[in-house]
Amino acid sequence: MSPSEQNQKLVRFLQQELNIPAESIALVQRHPELPYSSFPMLLWRYGLITIGQLERIFDWLDHSLCHSANQL
Repeated sequence: MSPSEQNQKLVRFLQQELNIPAESIALVQRHPELPYSSFPMLLWRYGLITIGQLERIFDWLDHSLCHSANQL
């Protein structure tokens, strides 16, 4: 899966499962110089998600990456 596809799936997860507003996601996406892996941390650092939501995101990322690797 390409990084762009992974990013789209992450955004969909954030909006659909965690109800993160599109405006919050857009705020963090204004930093394209940062690595993709920093995205969840920036949401938390800016106070846009809770620590519990951050843990759910990391769990989702872990599951998603493992699932992608198993398809290879």
